[in-house]
Amino acid sequence: MPDGTPKSERYGLLTRQVAALLEGESDWLPNLANVSSAVYASLPGLNWAGFYLMRGGELVLGPFQGQPACVRITPGRGVCGTAATEQVTQVVEDVEKFPGHIACDPRSRSEIVVPVVVGGETVAVLDLDSSRLANFDAADRQGLEAIVALLLDAVDWRAATRV
Repeated sequence: MPDGTPKSERYGLLTRQVAALLEGESDWLPNLANVSSAVYASLPGLNWAGFYLMRGGELVLGPFQGQPACVRITPGRGVCGTAATEQVTQVVEDVEKFPGHIACDPRSRSEIVVPVVVGGETVAVLDLDSSRLANFDAADRQGLEAIVALLLDAVDWRAATRV
């Protein structure tokens, strides 16, 4: 899809693609791998897209697309840790202005992190980074939260978060 494609159209197609990828599959590993790949391939300006899973009281790197990343993140630290602790999607226009930002890739300029919450507990986060300032907005929040909702219904999260 060209860069100029409206976000609503882009997310509509991506949501249908993710639903098809998840259909009949509850295993967390292939589902998170496929979703990170689909997101990375569908949204312009990304330099990283993937998941961190809550294991043993910390966020641990899961399936992703992009450059190597930080392996462990403490809840409450950085954008991912804040999303995990507050259980609210974090949209950061300029990561350099976010207190405690963790710079895994110095090219990242903006970030969005969607918490995955099951039974009141954060089990994972979906993290997207962009080399563009202010690359994410309310349309991204809505689209990515819809994708996480599909994952919530499809994945056996108990298996994903076992230590």
